[in-house]
Amino acid sequence: MARRATPRPVYAQPQAITTDSVTRHLWGDAESGYVGDEVLLSTDTLHALIFTLPPGGSFGHSPDNRTVFAADEVYRVLEGTIAVIDPAAGQVVKATAGDCVFFRRDTWHHGVNWGTGPVRVLEYFSPPPATGASSAYAKTVPYLEQPVHADNSVLGVWPMDRTSIESKDTLHLVQERDMRWRVEGAVQVGVVCSTEHLTVVDIQVLPGHASAVRRHQGDALLHVTEGEIHVHTPDAESATWWRVRSGESMAIPDGFGYRLVNQSGAPARLIGGSAPGYLRD
Repeated sequence: MARRATPRPVYAQPQAITTDSVTRHLWGDAESGYVGDEVLLSTDTLHALIFTLPPGGSFGHSPDNRTVFAADEVYRVLEGTIAVIDPAAGQVVKATAGDCVFFRRDTWHHGVNWGTGPVRVLEYFSPPPATGASSAYAKTVPYLEQPVHADNSVLGVWPMDRTSIESKDTLHLVQERDMRWRVEGAVQVGVVCSTEHLTVVDIQVLPGHASAVRRHQGDALLHVTEGEIHVHTPDAESATWWRVRSGESMAIPDGFGYRLVNQSGAPARLIGGSAPGYLRD
């Protein structure tokens, strides 16, 4: 089955996105496997979605559904355990809930559910499909005829040659201990990745704390992973005060400022992605 274009929800004003309002999309075929997406945002600068693999589920690629793009990508595991694979090199990364996997353009990638329940993954992607960086680009890449799911080059030399082997890795596991931390007033910010195309951060807001007004270079998508957060959008034309619960998201279009306010008695944790940049001049 030819791959159908992913829907591209765009918001002119800040907007909360719930499980009832999210845009759903199924892609794949018998060879690549089928994947259900919840598309959160897809603008000219940023693409963000959540995909789910059921127990025993996986995705690969086929001639009509090629998983190699001209974009920087971050996977953040929300639930379960996933093996992310570079089938061109055989590198495999195991990521569990709370972990991130980062990779750059021209990286073929497959995914396998390595848990007993469903695996849900938040994905940030930039440059986005609107620029031609996804399926349109994938059609121009030489087809990978013989995917491999194991790196035999490590046999007999691991971990002695670890530095040399890891220098060739295309998939990068980023856990909390690997993040580069920032003190942004009362908010704790851990940088997962920051490139010329995409910045993804882990944000923690303690009870009773609030951020200053934040503005990014380009569009942003926040997703609450723990607790709940109130988002103040002072520049919005209508709604300016949003309650965003765990599992829900908030779209912040380019040019809009926002504040994060934790009015609850428990910490709130979010993942934020912005593109092309994090700080607005």
